[in-house]
Amino acid sequence: MESQNTSMIKAREVTRRFNEVIALERLTLEVLRGEIFGLVGPDGAGKTTTLRILAGLLNPTEGQAWVAGHDVARESEAVKDRIGYMAQRFGLYGDLTVEENMHFYADLFDIGKDERGELMSRLLGMTRMSEFRQRRAAQLSGGMKQKLALMCTLLHHPQILFLDEPTSGVDPISRRDFWAILYQLVKSGMTVFIATAYLDEAERCNRVGLLHRGRLIHCDSPQALRSQLEEVCYEVKGADQRALRTFLQSLDGVLSVEPAGTTLHLFLSPSRTSVDSLKNAIEEKGLVPVEFRRITPSLEDAFIALIQSEAKPLV
Repeated sequence: MESQNTSMIKAREVTRRFNEVIALERLTLEVLRGEIFGLVGPDGAGKTTTLRILAGLLNPTEGQAWVAGHDVARESEAVKDRIGYMAQRFGLYGDLTVEENMHFYADLFDIGKDERGELMSRLLGMTRMSEFRQRRAAQLSGGMKQKLALMCTLLHHPQILFLDEPTSGVDPISRRDFWAILYQLVKSGMTVFIATAYLDEAERCNRVGLLHRGRLIHCDSPQALRSQLEEVCYEVKGADQRALRTFLQSLDGVLSVEPAGTTLHLFLSPSRTSVDSLKNAIEEKGLVPVEFRRITPSLEDAFIALIQSEAKPLV
C-alpha cells in the first residue's frame, strides 16, 4: 500500500513566459496524495497557466514539474492518463442529455459498456443527478452543469483532479454541494488541486498557495497563514471611515487598511508603530472618536497583508 505522504505533484523553479510577459515565475511547490491544495489569487495571477503546465497542456519555459511521478514536459501523455482536468469552460454539449454527455466522454476515454454502466450510476448517485439524467445539458442550472462536468472528468478514474475555478458564478448551495463531493473523492484517496479566486473556498483546503503576479508568495495551511503573520490585525471604527482610512494609510507602520462591512481592517507592524501611536495621530488630526479592537485576521485579510508586504518591503 502506497504511503499517504507520497508526493503527487512537484514543481521546481517553473517559469512560463509568453514573449516578454512572465506569466509564472520560479514556482516551487509540492502536493501530497490525498490533499486538497488550493491555488489562490486574483484574475491574471497565473493560476490557469499553472494548471495547464501541471496537466501537460503547456510546457514550462524553465524549470521542471512532475505529476504522478511523470515529467509533464517529456511524458505528457502519461500525465494525461492519470489526471482529470476541468477547465473554466468545460466542453459540455447543450443538445445532449446528461447521460448522453457522459456516454460521449466514456467513448473518448475508451471505457467499455459494461464498466461505464456501473460507473455512471455511481457518479450520478454521488452527485445527486440521477433524476436529471435525461435532461439536456443546456437546460441545467449552473451548479448542475458543474456537477456534470465533474462526472465527465471522473469517468476514467483519475488519481489527481485539477479544477480551474470550478464554482465561479455558481450559487452558494451548489458550491457547498460541490465541495461535499470533493471531500468524498479525497476520502477515496484522490488528490485535488483547485485554482480559485474565492478565499472562503480556500479555507476548505488542507493547504493554500497564494499566487500574485505569477509568483507564489506564501504556502501553508489556512490556519497557519492567518496566525503566523508578523503583522497584527485590528478592527477599526470611526465617525468618518473614508477620511480615517485615507489618514491611516499615510502613517508609518500601517501595512494595509481595507473596508470590511461597516468597519476597517488594519494591519500594522508592531516593530514600527503601535495602537497608542495611531490613536495619538488620529486625535491630533481631529478624527475622533475611534475604536481599535484586535481580531484574528481572515484569510482575505492575510492575503492582502502578504501582498502589501511584498509591494512595500520594510526599510
